[in-house]
Amino acid sequence: MLLTVRALRRMFLLMVCGLLPALLAQAQQKTFTLDPAQTKVNFTVDSTLHTVHGDFSLKRGSIQFDNATGQAGGEIVVDAASGQSGSDGRDKKMHKDILESPKYSDIVFTPQHIKGTVAAEGKSEIEIEGTLTMHGKSKPTTLPLEVQLQGGAGTADGSFTVKYQEWGMKSPSTFILRVSDKVEIHVHAAGQMAN
Repeated sequence: MLLTVRALRRMFLLMVCGLLPALLAQAQQKTFTLDPAQTKVNFTVDSTLHTVHGDFSLKRGSIQFDNATGQAGGEIVVDAASGQSGSDGRDKKMHKDILESPKYSDIVFTPQHIKGTVAAEGKSEIEIEGTLTMHGKSKPTTLPLEVQLQGGAGTADGSFTVKYQEWGMKSPSTFILRVSDKVEIHVHAAGQMAN
């Protein structure tokens, strides 16, 4: 009987030791789920006549990440057809000729890796490396973010530049109107953090 109890103890100890790394790995995996109603995606593009400001709506989004390994996953999906700049004529041209939003309805950022550590509370500065897919093409993109967490609720703010012609979009420039080939994107994300 004593041998059986020892054997059971050893088996239990081996089982716990074998599961411990997996349990620790799960404990470090976190998910930040974005709230579409509170998340804003704004854009700015310069031209010879004026600077155009506009925004897009978030369809859905979540980022899974592990501070220990830097691995990240998830998906942030922006509704390309929601883009508006305050001018119906300009927006119609943007959707028909540049974004081609009836054909390419989603703009998707797929996180793959984070640089930096997201603190459980307070402010953190990180970079999320991933793939930005729009207009049918995918390109590597890095999104620098300032993350603020408190009691599970959080915000993330960051800006990056998109050279839209690299994704196969046409320039809206004309003989008289010259439009920059760069669009500045600013993201204000709000959501909830969970383990």
